[in-house]
Amino acid sequence: MSAAARPRRLLTVCLGNHCRSPLAALVLAELGGPAVEVRSAGIRDKWVGHPAHAQMVTAAAGAGYDLTAHRGVHITRDLLGWADIVLAMDTGNLAALRALTDEKTAPKLGLYLTDRDVPDPWGKEPEAFADAVRLIQDGAPRHLP
Repeated sequence: MSAAARPRRLLTVCLGNHCRSPLAALVLAELGGPAVEVRSAGIRDKWVGHPAHAQMVTAAAGAGYDLTAHRGVHITRDLLGWADIVLAMDTGNLAALRALTDEKTAPKLGLYLTDRDVPDPWGKEPEAFADAVRLIQDGAPRHLP
């Protein structure tokens, strides 16, 4: 299948693949349908194989998204190569990704919100998770064909 005929491959990345990037991947997949293939990963490997953060699961459910099947994944060069577009949830993640890229994968990198971070809700009140859900939903259309 040619690149033009296959779905656009989007990779969302946050620090732990525990809060923001799993939700962003789910939102993009649901809104993009068959036009996209979406995966998510984390810079750190602490949450590999673990479910999404319980507060993010709750906040996502409040917006109609089911994150219960998510299990954490660590970023790899293979995942970066797979993706057409790599969307970092914040500038810190973007900097960490740049350290993993080569001349072929570096042009794929960008911020999910283009001009600002999706703040990490980790360790904050439930409202921070709900705010992250809203930002992720609002930012999704810019990445869909």
